[in-house]
Amino acid sequence: MKCNQSVLLFCVQQEDTDHNYYTSKTYGPTDPMSKDLWVNVDQMDKDKVKIHGILSNTHRQAARVNLSFDFPFYGHFLRDLTVATGGFIYTGDVVHRMLTATQYIAPLMANFDPSVSRNSTVIYFDNGTALVVQWDHVHLQDNYNLGSFTFQATLHSDGRIVFAYKEIPMEVAQISSVNHPVKVGLSDAFVVVHRIQQIPNVRRRTIYEYHRVELTKTKITNSTAVEMMPLPTCLQFTSCDSCISSQINFNCSWCHLLHRCSSGFDRHRQDWVDNSCPDEVNIILIALHLKDNGAMPKESAAERKDTHPLHTGLILGILVVLLIMAAAVLVTVYIYHHPTSAASLFFIERRPSRWPAMKFRRGSGHPAYAEVEPVGQEKEGFIESEQC
Repeated sequence: MKCNQSVLLFCVQQEDTDHNYYTSKTYGPTDPMSKDLWVNVDQMDKDKVKIHGILSNTHRQAARVNLSFDFPFYGHFLRDLTVATGGFIYTGDVVHRMLTATQYIAPLMANFDPSVSRNSTVIYFDNGTALVVQWDHVHLQDNYNLGSFTFQATLHSDGRIVFAYKEIPMEVAQISSVNHPVKVGLSDAFVVVHRIQQIPNVRRRTIYEYHRVELTKTKITNSTAVEMMPLPTCLQFTSCDSCISSQINFNCSWCHLLHRCSSGFDRHRQDWVDNSCPDEVNIILIALHLKDNGAMPKESAAERKDTHPLHTGLILGILVVLLIMAAAVLVTVYIYHHPTSAASLFFIERRPSRWPAMKFRRGSGHPAYAEVEPVGQEKEGFIESEQC
């Protein structure tokens, strides 16, 4: 059967997209799955459905929500999340004021202000195997007349994440990001603690975003949905044998001190570094490979040493310089094409202080969110690094 234009669009929107940690599939308005993935809150158990009174009447607020199940996110099991009025869920352990920067689940992050309309609510409920968060009839603060948005995010205990959209009155790509970031997708990061040499007993925490899923905004319209399926990570392996023999998208290593399998890029990065756990050895392997291919045979080198010691030393010196230059070029090329590799992170973590980084301060370009019920955690003193 030959596909017509509408069917062709339907086929394209169903295509799986691999994001290394997740695969995503988008369903168009005519696809029955879009309707099936939408959770009708009105049909749920009334005792479990909660309308958050403060979030439904404020702007740029966030509130902690405890889960009744372990939710795997990038391989980490989470038991509490932070729901924000701006159309996203913050997944970090430490709550700070710049929640939009990283570590988020964002069906539609934008400058939503539930306080401008009595019909706007932020709803969530947990049925034991899934958490549904719905932003219902919310308006953009800087463009109220465009109409209301209704969408939701469903987090399943098996790690699946579903974004479902009921009412999207305008093109998402046209939403202004002047006063608030506009994002659709996922992000995760790890925190690294640095000592400040100039100030004794003071440490600086830096957040490194190691991965981000950016979904296509033009495909988000009324009655659409996106389903994201988690892919295997190193963290799921619990023994040395299964770890080092794993065949997934990542180079897994086993740390005997921590009894943990990791690629070196997850939320346990600090422990991994502090305990000198194995890391990727691409730089060493490249150097050894060049040495094996460039070294002269022992017999020939010995012969030349006996007959022409000065000439032999000069040749060896030139070879060493060439090997170093070739290794530097190969490492540079590798880092450029593998921005999330251990080598890349090694240089980023040891960068000079003048390298670009965004401080979590007023004027940083990130809107400040206030937590509804602060839990006494540190709010300031963070630095957000660019994506590794």
